[in-house]
Amino acid sequence: MSDSTPNLPNHDLDHNSGSPNPNILQAFITLGEFLAEDKWYPQRIDNQYAYRMHFAGKNGDFRCFTQIITNMEQLLFYAISSARVPDEIRPAVAEFITRANYGMRIGNFEMDFSDGEVRYKSSLDFEGETLTHQLIRNTIYPAVLSMDRYLPGLLSVIYGGRTPFEAIEEIEGQKPGKSPGAAYL
Repeated sequence: MSDSTPNLPNHDLDHNSGSPNPNILQAFITLGEFLAEDKWYPQRIDNQYAYRMHFAGKNGDFRCFTQIITNMEQLLFYAISSARVPDEIRPAVAEFITRANYGMRIGNFEMDFSDGEVRYKSSLDFEGETLTHQLIRNTIYPAVLSMDRYLPGLLSVIYGGRTPFEAIEEIEGQKPGKSPGAAYL
């Protein structure tokens, strides 16, 4: 598992116009406090309002990154699978992700077609509002729980030859009137 930083939006501290507003500074302090108190053991990413950490789920471990987008007062959180999707499997994984995303209410899966990275993103716009521990919790936990829930299906498509439909059907279950892809979050 690599600790390299994924393709986060580039919001370097050095390139912000002037100092960030007090709401951003307080949000970053609050984010760091929450992560430390909740035992995420965050590591600050140089020159960004961002942290890296790990999450150990029931089905796998994930690299995680969270970032404050200073010019928009937004919180981004990513839970990243350690599995890289081979080129020839990417269309099937794209279908799996599309089926998983259908009906998701908080966050979404993403795949970088250039390198096969799969991640779950959750975000929050807190413009003009105080970022609280509860808002941070409500942004972070749906991402890691969704990635953990869908990881076995993702891996079965990548390595097990399952179709995206079969994998989603197994995760979400097929009930009358429910189509695969309707998420629980």
